[in-house]
Amino acid sequence: MIPDRPFTVFIVDDDAAVRKAMSRLLKAEQFDTRCFGSARDFLAGYDTSISGCALIDLTMDDIDGLQLQEQLARTSSDVPIIFLTGTGDISSSVRAMKAGAVDFLTKPVCRDALLSALAKAQDVGEQKRRERTEIDSISARLATLTSREREVFEHVAAGRLNKQIAGALGVVEKTVKVHRARMMRKLGLNTIADLVRLSERSGRREPKM
Repeated sequence: MIPDRPFTVFIVDDDAAVRKAMSRLLKAEQFDTRCFGSARDFLAGYDTSISGCALIDLTMDDIDGLQLQEQLARTSSDVPIIFLTGTGDISSSVRAMKAGAVDFLTKPVCRDALLSALAKAQDVGEQKRRERTEIDSISARLATLTSREREVFEHVAAGRLNKQIAGALGVVEKTVKVHRARMMRKLGLNTIADLVRLSERSGRREPKM
């Protein structure tokens, strides 16, 4: 399986023999690889600008695989994770998958199972990149609004009428209409339905009346 675009597999395992074997297998399949002997090494050397996924050993000294997954989540990392384990721990598998892992493979890893997991990781990674690009675009557009236009945006997204918004903000309805028109123009929106969808993607909180 040859990746459609540059795709790096970050191998995180404290067993040098495993790292070497996995790297050799993946390079034969035209993947780029980067190896790390510990979770700390990975956290220090991981380049978020590189498209790829992390192939992480579950049981490592110091910081184990699940702890590494938690640390990456706290940094809002989008890297897809595939876990490797030599124990087949069901409870750990469930916990990892609930936390967003792409797959959970048991050593020794079957080549076809690994390649299937990597294909899934590529799909997940592409989806996350598209979502991140969309969210960044939304944030950039929202940043162009004045504080008053942002308030109007929040109220309109909550389904409130101009009259209700005017009462909540302590202004006349005509002023709300002016801010609303400017806000819609800056955001490049034509309908309230478009505004609601954008609002949902931005993760806004409903304002108090």
